Amino acid sequence: MPSAGKVVIWGAGPYAKVVADIISLRGQYVIAGFLDDVASGSGSSPGNFLGAPLYYGLDSLDRLHSMDVPFLILGFGDCGARLARSEIARSRGWSFATAIHPSAVIAESARIGAGTVVAAGAVVNPEVRLGEHVIVNMSASVDHECVIGDAAHVGPAARLAGRVTVGRAALIGVGATILPRVRIGAESEVGAGSLVLKDVPDGMVAFGSPARVVGRRTGCTGPSQ
Repeated sequence: MPSAGKVVIWGAGPYAKVVADIISLRGQYVIAGFLDDVASGSGSSPGNFLGAPLYYGLDSLDRLHSMDVPFLILGFGDCGARLARSEIARSRGWSFATAIHPSAVIAESARIGAGTVVAAGAVVNPEVRLGEHVIVNMSASVDHECVIGDAAHVGPAARLAGRVTVGRAALIGVGATILPRVRIGAESEVGAGSLVLKDVPDGMVAFGSPARVVGRRTGCTGPSQ
């Protein structure tokens, strides 16, 4: 992970509070502020969020970078928005912080991409590969040799058995269970509490126990809050 330094959290909603808490507990970064590209601020002065400056609009990305803030992390859960905003930030020269809760269990052989968030109580087992800007949410478990694509979100208490593949910007719902060697396609969604026995194609929604494909996923490029 990057060396200690200032970080801005892109997002000023509920999940930004979770990311800020993880960063504060680790003590690896100093939170320089939050960025909100959805709401409109008044004037050029920043607002306030969790006791830190709150900046508005995409123009603030360049302003913050010029203020010697080298790191950025995404503080919202929408997979499509995370993917899109990460590309914007990268194009403007930002480096990405990684946030791992002190109570998370991470195998030594696991590989974690830049910008990824691993929340409280999560378990990431040997030879797992987490892409960039992934969320492994609270109490989720990712078993051996799983591969999780960029900006995917493994929801709270979800269970991934060994050698599962989760595609880019896919969403695994709260409490879902994925059996070994199953592939969850890019930009697909597994509903909360589902039991997935077989592959889910790209861009589709699967739900139930056992899970069945029920339609095409929409809203994968939602707001960054």
